[in-house]
Amino acid sequence: MTENKAIIDPGWNFDNSYARLPETFFSRIEPTHVRSPKLIVLNDRLAASLGLNAEALRGSDGVAVFAGNRIPEGAAPLAQAYAGHQFGHFTMLGDGRALLLGEQITPDHTRVDIQLKGSGRTRYSRGGDGRAALGPMLREYIISEAMHALGIPTTRSLAVVTTGEEIIRETELPGAVLTRVAASHVRVGTFQYVANWGTVEELRTLADYTIQRHYPDAEAAENRYLALLQEVIKRQAALIAKWQLVGFIHGVMNTDNMALSGETIDYGPCAFMDAYDPATVFSSIDVHGRYAYGNQPSIAAWNLARLAEALLPLLHDDEDQAIQLAEDAISSFVDLFASHWLAGMRAKLGLFNEEPEDEALIKDLLVMMQKHRADYTNTFRALTFDKHEELAFNGTTEFVQWHELWQARRGRQREPQASSQQLMHSSNPALIPRNHRVEEALDAAVKQGGYSVMERLVQAISNPYAHSPEQAEYCTLPEPSNRPYRTFCGT
Repeated sequence: MTENKAIIDPGWNFDNSYARLPETFFSRIEPTHVRSPKLIVLNDRLAASLGLNAEALRGSDGVAVFAGNRIPEGAAPLAQAYAGHQFGHFTMLGDGRALLLGEQITPDHTRVDIQLKGSGRTRYSRGGDGRAALGPMLREYIISEAMHALGIPTTRSLAVVTTGEEIIRETELPGAVLTRVAASHVRVGTFQYVANWGTVEELRTLADYTIQRHYPDAEAAENRYLALLQEVIKRQAALIAKWQLVGFIHGVMNTDNMALSGETIDYGPCAFMDAYDPATVFSSIDVHGRYAYGNQPSIAAWNLARLAEALLPLLHDDEDQAIQLAEDAISSFVDLFASHWLAGMRAKLGLFNEEPEDEALIKDLLVMMQKHRADYTNTFRALTFDKHEELAFNGTTEFVQWHELWQARRGRQREPQASSQQLMHSSNPALIPRNHRVEEALDAAVKQGGYSVMERLVQAISNPYAHSPEQAEYCTLPEPSNRPYRTFCGT
């Protein structure tokens, strides 16, 4: 006679506010079952913060949930409708290969979306198979966790499972499903969808929902919808500055990939810059460089202008006044972004206070870096620890002159040099998920079925400001190549 094992409660605690919105905003749907799901990676720390039991999630029932083979109690699966400007062209979109399981209420009473990505066709699939390949799902896991560790607002990855099925892209690839956690999946494109195909009352409902969920202080404003726009602009200005400060390139900044929560969302053809160059593009589909590193701030402002257009009926009854309110709000982005970026760059150079010449000092360094194709991350790491021999432009007259100005600038602040260096230590990561290291991990996983390379990489990037000896191997640059590094969207 065998003993019955105690059933462990996985801890799902759903309350699905988005499912209570008008059904024009989404389609109720069941995920498509897969043949033989297998858990590849589970984010234990994230699971614990969500109030979930990792042991239960590793069991067959937990894996079945991550694969879409089982709907947990309290979930209300749906595919969200949204539109978007893709490379500047407006189109109807929606969750074509994803579904929102529901909203988990965490132990600290935070509400987060639990979404399956790669879970099968929906009414918005536009001819696609609704599936995802293992490589891109692992890439999202790696990069989103790296962004979180860097202190950048981001969606996160809870788990990746393989499906036991092949999917067809250029070749046959192992299928996978990613479980993504987000503050919400309300996008600029969600507002564009409702503004174009819904009613003004539905637009108001969506705006009220977003205010309640993300910007409750806006409810008390004289014009709550203008306050919503202003707060979204503030969060995006701060977010894009953080991207620029670590050399992150999103790769596909379409309006459907801008979340109103202020989180980084949708890690498709993303990558981190090695040699500093504002024109850097990795995405194979960005043939004209629309989403190049140096263009990201202006594209963010462009996307926010599309949000403002969608909100016009709510901003004021008089169209001309509504437009003026929107334009005034959008015009604030440039100064907000510049303020965040300058503050971040001052911190990277160990500067606590502000002087008018700081921007010129910073830009002179960046000009040197671009001229000598200096590695972005390693340059600031070398400056942090006074390892000038590691700098691509060490010994040049221009660097000697710049260094003298920089040291004099640091000497004019009240804080001691030790505090300045500590500020740099906590502002300049020792490492980023280097592209060649990410590819190495993905190759081992997809082609060889081995995950130890990825596990070591994720462990290394989990504390990027540690500057520990164990991280040194992840700071090295790739071997020189005549072929530019390219990323692919994975759809």
